[in-house]
Amino acid sequence: MKAIVISHPGGPEVLQLQEYPKPQPGPLEVLIAVQAAGLNRSDVLQRKGGYAIPDDAPATIPGIEVAGIIEQCGAEVTQWKQGDKVCALVVGGGYAEYIAVKEGQCLPVPEGFSFADAAGLPETTFTVWSNIFQRGGLQPGENLLVHGGSSGIGITAIQIAKAMGANVFVTVGSTVKGETCLELGATQYVNYKTQDFEQELAKKGIDVILDMVGGEYLTKNINILRPEGRLVYINASAAKPELDIIKIMQKRISITGSMLRSRDYAFKKALAEEVFKNVWPMITSGKYKSVIYKTFPFAEAADAHRLMESSEHIGKIILVMN
Repeated sequence: MKAIVISHPGGPEVLQLQEYPKPQPGPLEVLIAVQAAGLNRSDVLQRKGGYAIPDDAPATIPGIEVAGIIEQCGAEVTQWKQGDKVCALVVGGGYAEYIAVKEGQCLPVPEGFSFADAAGLPETTFTVWSNIFQRGGLQPGENLLVHGGSSGIGITAIQIAKAMGANVFVTVGSTVKGETCLELGATQYVNYKTQDFEQELAKKGIDVILDMVGGEYLTKNINILRPEGRLVYINASAAKPELDIIKIMQKRISITGSMLRSRDYAFKKALAEEVFKNVWPMITSGKYKSVIYKTFPFAEAADAHRLMESSEHIGKIILVMN
């Protein structure tokens, strides 16, 4: 099969279309003929050589979410059959014509969604549900702040949280990105290049913050959180800010975070079941829509990475098979 291989750590140009051994599914795995794959920041970090990937992930093939058609089922697979259209969260290796993945990490392609639409669902919906609702405990009527509101995670968080009855605030880097977030259901945006989000949101009061920026925002996050507030990290910068423990105690604030890629199969299977139960009905009812900024042929993966690193995009960037 053909796959996009990281020839050596470096810039986008190190992504090369090469021949690679076709995987064979294990007893609990399905073999997916990949039709589309979503790009994520972890792919960029893996390409640069600065990301500790799980032991069972291909070291040279990035890609953690795909959509395609099941070509073969392992002997013990019960959920799927040959020909089913699925999207899947994978540990790596998604930039390829075929991938083997455990059946519990797959979900059906929603009705009316293309493979490109579906390829942008697994990483974002799994991450949002796990961190905002499971770890952050967001409730209807509460205020959610998402740093990076126009990212794939951000546009997913806005739509799901809005559908669940929460009020969503976001930080973005431009007016265009902010207006898009409002169209998707956000209550207010703050342009972090021209505004101070602490000053803008201090009087609003925030219950849950999803932070994919990292340590430099810590103090301001703590300041705008309400009593019993929850701060959830899904990324970390090199900054090591000071933590006001007294304020944490006074407000009874919880600080947590997670990494999804390294979690075990049992966790991902259970998470997939919750996402299917809670998020898929939003998709089929039209409360959630796919936001794709641009698609690229697999052979142009380097250009797709250049776009992602520019941060110009709003929503997802997708690789599609010719």
